[in-house]
Amino acid sequence: MKNYEAVDKAIENLHQIDYSQYKSGNIESEKMVADNAPTFVKNVLAKIMSFQGDELPVSAFPIDGTYPVATTQWEKRNIADKVPEWDAELCSQCGKCFLICPHAAIRCKVYDKDKLSSAPVDFKHIPPIGKEFVKENEAYTLQVAVEDCTGCNLCVEYCPIESKTAPGHKAINMVPQLPIKEQEIKNWDFFLSLPEIDRSRVNKNTVKGTQLLQPLFEFSGACSGCGETPYVKLLSQLYGDKMVVANATGCSSIYGGNLPSTPWATNNDGCGPAWANSLFEDNAEFGLGIKMAYDKKTDIAKTLLNSIRNTVGENFVDEILNADQSSEDGVRQQRERIKILRERIAPNTNFAMKQLTFLADHLAKKSHWIIGGDGWAYDIGFGGLDHVLSTGENVNIIVLDTEVYSNTGGQKSKSTPIGASAKFSVNGKANGKKDLALQAIAHGSAFVAQIAMGANDAHTIKTIQEAEAFPGTSIIIAYSHCIAHGYDMVHGAEHQVNAVKSGYWPLFRYNPLKARGERFTIDCKEPSLPLKEFLYNETRFSILTRQDPENAEKLLALAEQGISDHWERLNALKSL
Repeated sequence: MKNYEAVDKAIENLHQIDYSQYKSGNIESEKMVADNAPTFVKNVLAKIMSFQGDELPVSAFPIDGTYPVATTQWEKRNIADKVPEWDAELCSQCGKCFLICPHAAIRCKVYDKDKLSSAPVDFKHIPPIGKEFVKENEAYTLQVAVEDCTGCNLCVEYCPIESKTAPGHKAINMVPQLPIKEQEIKNWDFFLSLPEIDRSRVNKNTVKGTQLLQPLFEFSGACSGCGETPYVKLLSQLYGDKMVVANATGCSSIYGGNLPSTPWATNNDGCGPAWANSLFEDNAEFGLGIKMAYDKKTDIAKTLLNSIRNTVGENFVDEILNADQSSEDGVRQQRERIKILRERIAPNTNFAMKQLTFLADHLAKKSHWIIGGDGWAYDIGFGGLDHVLSTGENVNIIVLDTEVYSNTGGQKSKSTPIGASAKFSVNGKANGKKDLALQAIAHGSAFVAQIAMGANDAHTIKTIQEAEAFPGTSIIIAYSHCIAHGYDMVHGAEHQVNAVKSGYWPLFRYNPLKARGERFTIDCKEPSLPLKEFLYNETRFSILTRQDPENAEKLLALAEQGISDHWERLNALKSL
């Protein structure tokens, strides 16, 4: 009956629109790729992007099947009718807008003022804020890639700075794209030509500091406003060209490794994360295998290096083998030593030195990450995940938890909470969410944490840094808002805040290396928001109040009891 009523009302509200005052004409279609894109991108990838891939001959494709990385930078989708515009005078340079940006379409740089001599007329810049910068000699710019922005509006919602004289006006605001497009394309191109900041100058423990680092994951095909990609982008900023990633099949593999364009990128030295995708069911084992293979190659490299001490120098070999690589600068110095090592052994032709030439890079520290969604971690790949947690191997796991099988259409997973409507639980999931964190803590040897960037970005950055520094297995469960939750993604960060306030998603860390009584810390306050005020702002929960109010009330009561029980367990963990 409701369908009939909707059709009837549509007919009742039909009215004529007078187009006589408008001029007719043809709008030139947008170019799929930038004019300065490489030949392969223009001739092959652009064809695939425009659904003309079947016209390409076999000879057009790489002989060995390898494709270039960092190709999303050339794909200009122009899908946003409104894009962010920076108010330089109001900005506090906090970094929040580009931290939350799902597509790395907002960036900032600090650079020498001398570089501005060739800047476009409307290129914005102000003195940098911070004692680490020289205001007299340096400038700060926040720049938007208007052709790559998806218009999600998250940056504006997340911006904490609002004008005192113009309510609603922030340090970044949405404006129509077309009037500023051509100028901002020039500004973006110039912005990219500016040098990246020396990473050793940056305080990587702050939101502002991390956002001065170049993202090596950019312009992905993820949904506008995605809650997963900001975490992936942040990892690429923190660990960039020393990252080795094993990625489970799911949303993160589709927007992360899809063709024709690839968002994993390289820095100015041509180096970037090493990324590989595995099956849903074995990604944890896949990532562990990569780590163990890397360790084996490192051992071989060390053995070979020891065997040629007399050739390359005793002290030099000791410097390489005993190098402290716990810091950014330490890794950089080790890479310089490896470069010198290669130069010293290049003239030699014996087998050991030739083999060492190929394996020398394994003497530099890598940051190993296993990435996937809740369908992989809680369900199909849990057996392997549990095994990796038991090994104590120094790998980092991050679970991008949307609480549903997002990529395949929104089926329930073991992460789906009680009362949520999803495919295979349209009347509300009748049982609670699996406590993956508690199961990981039960191993007693892994670093375990739960984060929510939109609720507490500083905690997110601190936790990721602690996990990576932990000398064993670490797992981070990251709350990721999703279109499957049933609300406008512009409010994603706000929903994360309410998830934490209601006790639905507590923030915590467990570090087994700390003293008894200090191992488990709850990093948020006790619940202060009624649970239903969080749940019923999302369609996945509120739909039941309309379809079956009695069942909705019953499930809400069970959910509230579940939250209470969960907090009781968490408080008990403080004594560990």
